[in-house]
Amino acid sequence: MLPVVLLVVFLVGCVVGGVLNLCAARLPYEKSLLWPGPRCFACAQPMRWYECVPVLGYFLSAGKCPTCGVRRSLVPALVEVGTGLAFVGLFYLEIVGNVLELPTLAASAEAIGQGDVPLVAWQVFAVHALLVSLLLLVAICDLEHLEIPLSVTVTGTCLGLVVSMLCPWPWPAAFGLPAATLTDPFPAIPPGLYPWPVWHELPDGMPPGSWQLGLATGLAGAAAGALVLRGVRFLFGLGRGIEGLGMGDADLMMMAGAFVGWQVVVLAFFVAVFPGLVLGLAQLFLRGDRPFPFGPPLCAGVLLTLWAWPWLGRQFQPLLTNGELLAILVGLGAVLLIVTAFGLRLLHAVFDRKG
Repeated sequence: MLPVVLLVVFLVGCVVGGVLNLCAARLPYEKSLLWPGPRCFACAQPMRWYECVPVLGYFLSAGKCPTCGVRRSLVPALVEVGTGLAFVGLFYLEIVGNVLELPTLAASAEAIGQGDVPLVAWQVFAVHALLVSLLLLVAICDLEHLEIPLSVTVTGTCLGLVVSMLCPWPWPAAFGLPAATLTDPFPAIPPGLYPWPVWHELPDGMPPGSWQLGLATGLAGAAAGALVLRGVRFLFGLGRGIEGLGMGDADLMMMAGAFVGWQVVVLAFFVAVFPGLVLGLAQLFLRGDRPFPFGPPLCAGVLLTLWAWPWLGRQFQPLLTNGELLAILVGLGAVLLIVTAFGLRLLHAVFDRKG
């Protein structure tokens, strides 16, 4: 039955991809998603029902408008297929492979392998499928328009905060874990949908599994995502004299932080450097020296960090659970960023004079 489940997941992903295409085409221009209905971009005639079928619509219409005959782009169909494949990959990684190492899913591993997926597994998948869909939408908008719509990131942040209250750490594990288990210097923090709570020593009035703890975790993640990139942007501009990252990138990380917590989103900023380098070289080779959208690498960094957290969390736990050390490193990083940006400014001035 597992192949049947994966097929259903793929078809759902294709339908979601169609919705993402609509959002990516209209939200950057602040147009309504409900009116008017889908239309040909050339003759503005309403599209027929079969043209709106995910993936198949492109081939049923022979890749062109039946009214005016203008050739249509294959990109929307690729987005739909890509979203379906992304959903299948997400399901296989998190539910079948249990890459997040959730104890609840480990206990049901045999049943899941036979296609008998419990409700809690579908809930875990649904939350992260929502996150993946939002990240895909942001990446598409940034690639096509060099803009991340505020309507997407604000809506996504609100959805993430709702999820944080409904699925507080250590969900989906059993509630009622004693807070004393988190008072050791380097405790083995039990994993959950949110990998870690807001802090390793739970604040007063925020027991495990409470909506208060969930909301605090989501708010801390959103604040960290927004402030880290805004801080980098400000410090880089202070030293370099020009803008660094765009405000949309900070809003993107704010949205992601509401879904994954502050620890994941902070490390994701550094992990995003690697996919950013790959995408930057690919763009330079294929499209030349054009403005580079940093949104897609940030989206990839968030997902890679989340999936690698069972290993990354153990490696960085001494840092992320020590407030004094964390504050010192943040201060040193800020100074280093200003010095580096100022050095680039001086080098740029020297080369301008020689030129």
